[in-house]
Amino acid sequence: MKTQSILLATAAMILAACGGTGGYDKSEMAPSMAPPAPAAMMSQDAYNEESNVGGAPAEADVQQYIAYSHSLGLRLPVAAIEPVMQGHIANCNAAGPAKCIVTNSYLNAWSEDEASGSLNIRATPDWIETFMNGVEAEAEAAKGDVTSRQTTAEDLTVTIIDTDARLNAQQALQKRIEDLLENRPGDLGDLLETERELARVNGDIDSLKSSMKALMQRVNMSQLAVSYETKRNPVSRGALSPLGDAFGGFFYNLSSALAAVITAFAVGLPWLILIGVFLWLWLKLIWPRIRRNKT
Repeated sequence: MKTQSILLATAAMILAACGGTGGYDKSEMAPSMAPPAPAAMMSQDAYNEESNVGGAPAEADVQQYIAYSHSLGLRLPVAAIEPVMQGHIANCNAAGPAKCIVTNSYLNAWSEDEASGSLNIRATPDWIETFMNGVEAEAEAAKGDVTSRQTTAEDLTVTIIDTDARLNAQQALQKRIEDLLENRPGDLGDLLETERELARVNGDIDSLKSSMKALMQRVNMSQLAVSYETKRNPVSRGALSPLGDAFGGFFYNLSSALAAVITAFAVGLPWLILIGVFLWLWLKLIWPRIRRNKT
């Protein structure tokens, strides 16, 4: 019994010591061991969305601005060149300036058997596509053929975006200057300087607008160059014309050749006389003396 009393007293002292101010308290330690509350945790998707707030999207789709240029070569009988070319001009004019504009055209008739022409058009891509699809059948109907096709593309995206950004910046500057003139009075010198700056900005804006309009016109209306050349007939009168010209100019060419010979003789005759005199002096006077000196 005495031994049991001692053990119980010892256990009571240990428990009392652990329950003091420096003891172990489960209620204080439990929160530090528990996982954080759901509201304090941020998901990966929420982080990604928050990181992109106020910034540009990761992949922005940029509109492409492409200017196309087409060239087409046609070989046609000489009698069909002008009608086909005039038909193309009439089709362009019938479409109206909003869809097709003829910028340049010319026709050269060298002879009865040879002619050439050229046509430059600026038109919408739809009109040019329709024209290109039907031109081969049109050439075959005129007993000709298509000799060449070419399409080139020029990327104007960077130029247009840069011009648009400069235009927006100048317009914003214009608004600030106008507000400054309206709401901030000053002396005459400052006002005149501000007016000059506003005039300069207005000029830059007009220039940028013109450049932007020209660039967009190149994108919205493509260029088309059509060339027309003669399809030669091997048995035509023009094919034998070089031979006829040679016979017709026979006497003229002969007289021209004789005239050239006579002219060359007239030019060379003084030199022949001078060379003859030099040889006579050499053989009669100089060479005999040289021989005597040697002997």
